[in-house]
Amino acid sequence: MRFAVAEQDTALAEAAGEVLAKQVDADRIRAGWPDGQVGSVDAVWRTLAEVGVTAALVPESADGLGLDENALPPLMEALGRSGLPVPAAETVAVGAPLLAAVGAPELPSVLAGSALLTVSLAPGAPVPFAARADLIAVPGDDGLRLYTRDEVRAEPVDSVDGSRRLARVTPQAGSGRPLAEGPEALAAARRRGVLATSALLIGLGERMLELTVAYVQQRRQFGVQVGSFQAVKHALAGVEVALRFARPAVLAAGWAQASGDPEAGTRTAMAKVLASDAARRTARTAIQCHGAMGYTTEYDLHLYAKRAWALAADWGGTAEHRDFIARRLGLTGVSGPTEGAGT
Repeated sequence: MRFAVAEQDTALAEAAGEVLAKQVDADRIRAGWPDGQVGSVDAVWRTLAEVGVTAALVPESADGLGLDENALPPLMEALGRSGLPVPAAETVAVGAPLLAAVGAPELPSVLAGSALLTVSLAPGAPVPFAARADLIAVPGDDGLRLYTRDEVRAEPVDSVDGSRRLARVTPQAGSGRPLAEGPEALAAARRRGVLATSALLIGLGERMLELTVAYVQQRRQFGVQVGSFQAVKHALAGVEVALRFARPAVLAAGWAQASGDPEAGTRTAMAKVLASDAARRTARTAIQCHGAMGYTTEYDLHLYAKRAWALAADWGGTAEHRDFIARRLGLTGVSGPTEGAGT
């Protein structure tokens, strides 16, 4: 089966890409780290909201664009490639559609980018961007619940990627309100989160590959370009193949979710495994090809590598998703929870 991105989905991704290319650089990414000027990051997010990014999966009846999950891969690839430290998957793929489904009064401010929303579907786990989000959705006894910042205690947690501003969230007793109830709504939301994260990883991988190709073309040893060495060529070719192999799987997962394919969970899990493996391989190869420079954490490459390492483990790691796929295939001797990462 051949997959192609629809024109309307491409248009949104291209519009977002133009904004990101003009307004996001390494300094803007660093602004999202603790002690950075995070206001400059929020300004870009508001501009992206004006383009329609936050409203991509929100129905037109709720002032959204009314797109489906096919829009997520190209859009999230663009956001991943930029490295902008914002809760893209949590807001665009999960939070905003759930707010629209329940008619939440906070939806307009989220769509405008004036209120930062983050979501976690993993009970008790640190929540990305919770250290600075205005609205936080986490699981409660009666399903997913939405809280305002003053209704929770957010204790910052260290992360390999400090710009994700992780925090452990403890809601106040009796606060918040239901955002999604029932296993089907939560399963669909989780699939969208996994899909969006997979596409972010593809974008990050592409950016790291771009940086590395540029570096080996200008870096010289023994009087020649480092990129002319056969070992470097083969390593980067392997990365290119891994990314090209993973990208169609992400597109297929988006199509499966949008079309109601009963195997959408399996396809989504496959996308996450391939995207995570490809991004981690890219990060490792990119650092190696940069030589001693690549191991300098202050170097720009690490802004993308750290994000890739963090996202590869987020929304279910590769072991969890592989376990889910194996059980769906009926392989024996595989243990794990009843509900898999891709459901």
